[in-house]
Amino acid sequence: MKNKTVIITGASTGIGKEIAKYFIARESNVVMNSSNEENLKNAYEELGSPSNAIYLVGDISKQETGRKLVNLAIEKFNSVDVLINNAGVFSPKPFLDVEEKDLDHYWNVNLKGTYFTSQAVIPNMINQQNGSIINIGTVLVDHAIDGFPATAPLTSKGAIHALTRQLAAEFGKNNIKVNTIAPGIIRSPLQGKIGIEDADSLAGLHLLNRIGEANEIAEAAYYLATSNFVTGETINVAGGHTVGHAI
Repeated sequence: MKNKTVIITGASTGIGKEIAKYFIARESNVVMNSSNEENLKNAYEELGSPSNAIYLVGDISKQETGRKLVNLAIEKFNSVDVLINNAGVFSPKPFLDVEEKDLDHYWNVNLKGTYFTSQAVIPNMINQQNGSIINIGTVLVDHAIDGFPATAPLTSKGAIHALTRQLAAEFGKNNIKVNTIAPGIIRSPLQGKIGIEDADSLAGLHLLNRIGEANEIAEAAYYLATSNFVTGETINVAGGHTVGHAI
């Protein structure tokens, strides 16, 4: 991945920031994106304002943001080799309380963001006859939990899982690999935002009896970015969450 160009959405905090750190350290060229300008600028500076990285503030639910990311990557680094669709929103809300605005929020950021940004990078990947798109889903798509009612965000994430497989089918002939990483419970600022004060209390949801760390998602992303014969797959990075529970 040295000198390869990677676009990472949602790169200002948590998993996205850790993925950016991982690729930057391995001498990839990284384009970081977030809709939060302050957080994104702070993340870039915390990573040492590296010369092999640049950032762009923008809402990925808007088609123009994907185009701007691609244009910046080409202008600065001359290629777009990997897209990591990490930006997303997720919080529980009982099904009967979900309003239209809730569905719009999750579908706009999670699905439309992933869809439009992928749409922006694929023409360049076709020209190169090479590329990798890595989407971030969730194990909850295939492993529902009664105590975590989240139909609104889950339907958007489920659509991402389906989109992954269809894009892999349509663009395999162009040597474009498309995969999903489905994390379990990962230590990140997200837990605090959705009211989980002690993320480690959820360790029992995983056979390894611990929650995951953001760098473990970054490792999986790096593997998929460098793999030439894995596509259309959902990779569970979840400590056995989909297999059983340690309770």
